[in-house]
Amino acid sequence: MRRAFSPVLKAMALTVMLFMSGLVAQTAAAEKYASIVIDADTHEVLHARNADEPRYPASLTKVMTLYMLFDALKAGDVTLDEPLTVSRHAASRPPSNLKLRTGSTITVRDAIGALVNKSANDVAAVVGERLGGTESRFAQLMTVKAESLGMQNTRFMNASGLPDTRQLTTARDLAILAEAMLENHADYYHYFSQRSFNWNGRDYKNHNDLLGKVDGVDGIKTGYTRASGFNLMASAKRDNRRVIAIMLGGNTSKSRNAHVEDLVEAAFETLNDPANQNDLVFAKVALPIHPNGAAEPMLNGKPLRVIIAEGGSDDEAPAETLVTAQTSAADKAPAQEEATIVARAEPEIVEQTKMETTIDVAEQPKTQVMSVSEYEARQMGLAQ
Repeated sequence: MRRAFSPVLKAMALTVMLFMSGLVAQTAAAEKYASIVIDADTHEVLHARNADEPRYPASLTKVMTLYMLFDALKAGDVTLDEPLTVSRHAASRPPSNLKLRTGSTITVRDAIGALVNKSANDVAAVVGERLGGTESRFAQLMTVKAESLGMQNTRFMNASGLPDTRQLTTARDLAILAEAMLENHADYYHYFSQRSFNWNGRDYKNHNDLLGKVDGVDGIKTGYTRASGFNLMASAKRDNRRVIAIMLGGNTSKSRNAHVEDLVEAAFETLNDPANQNDLVFAKVALPIHPNGAAEPMLNGKPLRVIIAEGGSDDEAPAETLVTAQTSAADKAPAQEEATIVARAEPEIVEQTKMETTIDVAEQPKTQVMSVSEYEARQMGLAQ
């Protein structure tokens, strides 16, 4: 008679195998935290921690999608009032989304607002299909564009930032992207300062809570998946001096926001007082609470600890228990109250809990557009 093993034992056995093969270390178990702060005027790196280590961009991917869209607007290839048709593939994208229906349309202007404020994955796919023919091909063009900008360690697989272990970047590369956005698309940067976006009579609040709270912050984007943690690309301007701060891998949006605020304040402290030494000023900035709190093996899109705690089930965890379930036994006592409150209030978790749900890939429309090699030659020529 064959012995039936419990789901928990199966999960534990699989994890041991993955650890032995090195697969876990290469993907979900990698550390998440990284940060960098740039003087946008001189391009000087004021501070960096793990800035060149591979990380998941999550919805910071949409900054590149928007960069490509602004490229097209500047070139006259699209207009702000152009209606973009929603394909079956785009309509199938999981939350966060606008629940766009196949065959419906959204203007480029509204698409920008939806990407900045709502971080809508279906809209990202719509934009990608319009500019690249298919979303997967658009991701190839995004990677080419990234390389032409100097983002040597970035690779895109989709237009939204939905989980894909092959879609990787670094904090330094994202700082390069932010600088390029400010330098090359200053005319469109104001979209990142929007506090909300209205669609079909409903207002969607911008997830960047530093807007209006931290002096000088005027953009640009947040991101979150379970694999990435909470990410934030921020820029602030004071007394005609601008800084860019990138943080990846926050355990909560609250701790992420607080950490980026500290980074911004430290940056302006160094800029306003040349006698200050950067290392000493930034040394006072503490690491965020549990910076790699969610960095653990994943199984079927769920942290292993959650699977074990639930007795081996691989169903989706309820949004309200997501954070507390990921908190380790050692950390639970001091953080339990905060984690419970945060879990019930995190809009990014509530809206994007199902981001890793398996979705049947729908057929994407085919469009005759410039080949990837032609695009690459063009972009490298422009970079030179």
